[in-house]
Amino acid sequence: MSKEVFVLALTKRGERFVFVYDRDSQEELLEDLRGLAAETACPLTGFDVAVLAGKMREQVLESEPARPAAI
Repeated sequence: MSKEVFVLALTKRGERFVFVYDRDSQEELLEDLRGLAAETACPLTGFDVAVLAGKMREQVLESEPARPAAI
């Protein structure tokens, strides 16, 4: 069985950032993104991390199978 993977991409100041992750690595990616934002040499900011984290949540929620409505 193959794992479902997700892709986040961001272009900022002419640089491209592409992150590939699966459900099991979401938290690890978030920690890595926070670490990148803390580095002064990296153009990613805390705001960028917040936007990417929101996109991660959207991607994962959209990929979940639809649940029947409760009656």
